[in-house]
Amino acid sequence: QVQLVESGGGSVQPGGSLRLSCVASGRFFSIYAMGWYRQAPGKQRELVAKITSGGRTNYADPIKSRFTVSRGDSQNTVYLQMNSLKPEDTAVYYCNAEKVISAENSYGIDYWGKGTLVTVSS
Repeated sequence: QVQLVESGGGSVQPGGSLRLSCVASGRFFSIYAMGWYRQAPGKQRELVAKITSGGRTNYADPIKSRFTVSRGDSQNTVYLQMNSLKPEDTAVYYCNAEKVISAENSYGIDYWGKGTLVTVSS
């Protein structure tokens, strides 16, 4: 079993910055990619950004040039630096671990964190 724990959410004024962190714990051999999704009220969950173990990144168009995703040296941590935040960035942000290989799941399965709320408002 793998657990993902997010931190760093909160309230900020438009134009401000926040940094989200997510740590994966448990027994696993590797994680193909880690990233962030978000879900605003009344909307579907959408990809924000993700990064593979090889360092390849993928960003959603609305947040390009404002957000930066990175992974820690241990490869079980992912960060999301969010700058120039806008009210439309308000959402619950979920950490995702993609294709987690473990002794129980050699093909890899995905895991989700419980989410952290980001509110951008004046």
